[in-house]
This record gives sequence, structure tokens and C-alpha cells, in this order.
Amino acid sequence: MMSLKSNIKISLLLLCLLSVATLTAQEEKDSAIHLTATKNEQRDIKDVVRKIFNSRKPTQEDSSRQQKNKIYHSFFPMAGYTLQTGYAAIVSEGIAFYNDSASSQKISSILASITYTQYHQLLFPLTVDIWTKKNKFNIVLDYRFLKYPSTTYGLGARTTENDAYTLNYNYIKLHQTIQIKVYHNLYAGVGIYYDYLWNITEVNPPAGIKTSFQKYGASQKETAAGIALKLLYDSRKNQINPANGTYANIVYHPSFIFMGSHNNWQSLQIDCRKYLKIFGSPKNVLALWSFNWLTLGNSKPPYLLLPSTGWDDFYNTGRGYIQSRFRAKNMIYAEAEYRFGILNNGLLGGVVFGNVQSFSRNIATQLSLLAPGFGAGLRVKLNKSSNTNLCIDYGFGMNGSKGLFLNLGEVF
Repeated sequence: MMSLKSNIKISLLLLCLLSVATLTAQEEKDSAIHLTATKNEQRDIKDVVRKIFNSRKPTQEDSSRQQKNKIYHSFFPMAGYTLQTGYAAIVSEGIAFYNDSASSQKISSILASITYTQYHQLLFPLTVDIWTKKNKFNIVLDYRFLKYPSTTYGLGARTTENDAYTLNYNYIKLHQTIQIKVYHNLYAGVGIYYDYLWNITEVNPPAGIKTSFQKYGASQKETAAGIALKLLYDSRKNQINPANGTYANIVYHPSFIFMGSHNNWQSLQIDCRKYLKIFGSPKNVLALWSFNWLTLGNSKPPYLLLPSTGWDDFYNTGRGYIQSRFRAKNMIYAEAEYRFGILNNGLLGGVVFGNVQSFSRNIATQLSLLAPGFGAGLRVKLNKSSNTNLCIDYGFGMNGSKGLFLNLGEVF
């Protein structure tokens, strides 16, 4: 249903790149910015666009010092392609600001976008990441609405392309968390998670058999409501393009009937990342990622909230496979990526990556076979101040799985 088209038009990518020239400041999370002479020699896509249109000099953003309470806006249309969505049109708006002028202050951001796709999917995410003065508190909101026809392959890691069919559903996600600094880069917090799925229908399921969706006992409407207990350690200087540091995030999420869930269930996510500079160059980074998503005990989450390929919070696991390719009660995932510079001015870079994922067998708890993925990609500098890249990757998986993957900011 969603095989990669060979005639992806260059104009789609150019639309994304040219629109970046309208940005007035960095988007998403960023470290405190203090430009040096070396930094000013770097180039991004805005410099290229200005040169094309005969601007007198490269952009010199007023980023020599961060300014408390100043609002930085960004607005841009984009067009792209993924295995899950086909061609997609996106309009995004973001604002960023600092709540303190101290150099250690983390940047706060509010991002919203609307996406409509070739397969008639509608996506509307709103993400808020607020750091209070001196980074004492971190407030995170993750709100999403999805009208999302998508492919499902059943449960477990031994499903095949012949098992694929479409699930239609609508989805509202309302996750909010507040965390307090415990010590230096260590935070602890609590959140309220609410997920509501409705109009869940199977479209042309395999004839003559009972599907995994039916065996699991899923219904046309499912609700999950509960709390989240979080422990975070983050020593990275730049969260959207980390060059060094360590990140570890543990989330224990129980859902309860008394809060509105259809049943009681528990999950645990353990997300760990390490970034190492290698070969004596800051442009050469080895990034390591471990993401484990477990269903605890005999609990039974809604079918569409089970651990699944590409369904981490940022939809980035499993390059080389379509989103939802594997789904089960437990998911173990690991990835390594080597990032390197191509041009000395930082405009272009590249990556090579490899990953492996394992899912429990059907609805059991024991893990099944390993599903590897690998690929390479190009990095185009969108904003030299925040070091934000447009990521264009091509990945391969088992049994001929392959596809194009686009991302704003590094995958992890």
C-alpha cells in the first residue's frame, strides 16, 4: 500500500529549504548561544538563499547573547514523503524564548503544526517545553490529534507483508508532565496521561482468519488514563543536535479504571543515549541509543498503544521499516549512528546508521527474532545558531523493506 515512489520531486525538498529563509530565530530546544569568530564562519541554508538572491552578506543573527523574555518566531511550510504517509504537506509555527539571561538557562519552546497526507491522514501536534528560571522546573505538554488510516501487520516480530491491512482510527493524546531539579542535571517529576481512540475499524482484513486485532479483543473505542512517574538525567548541551553528553529518561506509566481507562495496565519506558566525539573532531560524533518499552505483568494496554515500531514520542525508532511494522507487549531497541561533516562550513554533513529491534512473540512476553535496519543520510544545516539540521535518510530492513525518512533535528 505504501511502497516508496521513485519520482520524488526535487521541488518538494526545495520548498522546505527555501522556506527556512523566513525563520527569525531558532526553533525547538537549544543550548545557550554564544557566537565566536569560528561560529560566524559557519553557513546554513539561509546564507545560501541570500547568496542566490544576491544579498550582500551572510546572515548575522543577533545571537551573541540570549535575551530574557524575547520571543523568537519561526513559521515555515514544508513538503515531504514517508512510507507511512506518502506525500505530505505541512505548515508549522514555533516560538522560543529564555526565562533567564544566565548562560546555563535552557531554551523554552512551543511548537505546533498541521499535516495532511496523500493517504488522507490529518495530524495536529502541539508540544510545549518550558524551562523556568535557573532550570528549576521543566513543564512538558504533548498534545496531538490524529485522523490516521495506517497499516497494521498484527502482533509479534514474525509477521510478513502479506499480513498487512489498514486500520482507520481517530486519536487524541493529552500528556502533561512537570519535573523539578533534584541535583544538577537530574530531574524527577509526575504527569497525567490521557489517550482516547475512537472510530477504530479494520479495512479489508485478511479473509477467512481471525486477525490479531480481533484476537486481542480490541474494540472500536478505547481509553487510557493514568499517571506518569519520570526520572530524567540530561547533560547534553544541545538537545536537537547533541555532540556530547548523556541522556537517560525513565517513565513508569500506570493506567487506572478509576481515572477513566477501560482497564488497569502498566508500562515502563527506559530511554538512554550517549554521544562521543571521535577522531579528534567535533564534527565526528558516535551516537548510541537504547530504547526499551515494556508492558508490565499481565496488564493489557489498548491494541494501538502497545509498543510498536516508530511509535516512540518522536516517531523515530526503526528507520528502514514503515511505522507500525512490528507490535507486541514488549519492545527492545538499539541504534548506533556515526555523524560526520562533509563541508568545513558546516552546511552539509552525513550519517551512517544501524539499528536492531526485537518484539515479544504474539501477545507473550518472551522476545522473538531480531529485526535489523541500516542506512545512510544527508544533513543540511537549517540554522547555524541552534545547529538545527534537516535530516534526509534512506534506510533498509529485512525482506526488502526500505524507504525515505525525513526529520527536523537529529533523530536522537
